[in-house]
Amino acid sequence: MKRFSLLFGLLLAASLATGQEPQKIKGPDERYKVDILVVVAHPDDEGAVTPYLARAIYDLHKTVAVVFGTRGGSGGNDYRREHGPAMADVREIEARQACAKLGIDKVWFLGGKDTASQNVLNSLANWGHGQSLEEMVRIVRLTRPEVIITWLPGIFIGENHGDHQAAGVLATEAFDLADDSTAFPAQLAGASKRLEPYLENLTPWQPKKIYYFSDANDQKQFAGKGFAYSVREVSPSQKKPYWLLALRAAEPHQTQFPDEIHRWSSLSDEEIQKAMSDPNKLWWGEPETLIFGKAMVPGVKAADDPFVGTEGSIDFHTELRATIIGKETHRIELRLGGPWDFYRDFRKRHNLESLPQAATPEIAIKSGTTLMVPLIIDHLPAVGASTVKITVDTPQGWRVEYGEGSFQLPIEKLTAMRVDIAIPALTREAVNSSKPQEITVHAEMDGKPIGVVKMKVALQNGGVPQ
Repeated sequence: MKRFSLLFGLLLAASLATGQEPQKIKGPDERYKVDILVVVAHPDDEGAVTPYLARAIYDLHKTVAVVFGTRGGSGGNDYRREHGPAMADVREIEARQACAKLGIDKVWFLGGKDTASQNVLNSLANWGHGQSLEEMVRIVRLTRPEVIITWLPGIFIGENHGDHQAAGVLATEAFDLADDSTAFPAQLAGASKRLEPYLENLTPWQPKKIYYFSDANDQKQFAGKGFAYSVREVSPSQKKPYWLLALRAAEPHQTQFPDEIHRWSSLSDEEIQKAMSDPNKLWWGEPETLIFGKAMVPGVKAADDPFVGTEGSIDFHTELRATIIGKETHRIELRLGGPWDFYRDFRKRHNLESLPQAATPEIAIKSGTTLMVPLIIDHLPAVGASTVKITVDTPQGWRVEYGEGSFQLPIEKLTAMRVDIAIPALTREAVNSSKPQEITVHAEMDGKPIGVVKMKVALQNGGVPQ
């Protein structure tokens, strides 16, 4: 057994020494990537669009996640006696069960307080606007949806709940901010070690379309304003109309309409379809309209199917945004990441590019520790994964622990990496007499240089960790 272990170790060392197989950089967690992100205020709000979600899930094979702004603790309980925080616990379970009936297992609650008001500003204040927006942006960056569907942020007769409007406001803000590297930048800081407790290494993301729905009494005013679909259409895979699939999914919401749920659940599917022959008795309008908000893809029409134009390169939005506002250009390059990259974007975003900055990026760290050099590879996604080769020039006695060699990059717009350099421990006297040292990181792709990063490093005897 010992001889086998020794032989295995020698073979492994030999394979690593050849350097022929590039190391793979971990990409975003694909388990949480969804096609549709629904953002609503209360448990049972998702029911407003569950006929469309049933269509998307069962027959278009789309993945869906749902975000609830609150847990609904201020509403009434028509089923049992629990109220307030206790009922909020119950309604959260109801919401998760209702979503599970449609196969939706990705469900989040922002933690906002259910606010009985028609004023959206009351809701935003009571939810904690900044904190809720930060969490909303985090969820968009984690789930990377193609389409967002949410409450219409506007005041109409019938649509008078401030929480509904607040959900639409937050979803819209997150749609615009999730790809902005200056918005909640700690969420994007990457290339940190496994036990990093603060930096999240999420991926900037621009959803491609946003749609709205409303509780307004007059639904006719939204006709022609978006994608219309029939709730009566029969699902080819389930052999039932979409409204019936949505109705079955709503059955866990007992606290809100127990009498109606009991009445409908006691009927067979055939009896329900006969009873629902009157369109005026449907819970949903016929047809229903997903009100078109905006798209980050060219040539899209309001009445188009929500997924028209969502196919194609993950970098679709860069050229479009550059065309619209003349702001972004794209090239393959290596640059310094972390806070240096954040301040690069921050100065541009806030028109502060004239502020002084170090000619060469610099930092002071304690001797005997490890210097982490954050990197960003900006690269266009190709048909296959790109491979980058990293080499590092260090002062004598400094040792590269991680980040040098060949790396296979995920297919994405940019990839965060790092180089770890072990710095020897020096005596206090040696540190005091030392001069700043320079390290240089080189990157090649397909044998061609794509950039050089330099950093000036001063050693000190103590201070704040890097």
